[in-house]
Amino acid sequence: MTTKTVRIEQIGSPIRREASQRATLVGLKLNKLHRVAELEDTPSVRGMIRKVQHLVRVLDA
Repeated sequence: MTTKTVRIEQIGSPIRREASQRATLVGLKLNKLHRVAELEDTPSVRGMIRKVQHLVRVLDA
């Protein structure tokens, strides 16, 4: 059984953002521009993506 994954890329800077948004990016394994992370597609990860949707881009759903 294969688990679904989601690839996300950071497109916005965490500078001058709330500490919680910076922590969410670190939780998503992103902390530099144009870094790409592949994570398991779970409701908690989707919620984290939604919280910083203005800073990331979903490459494939």
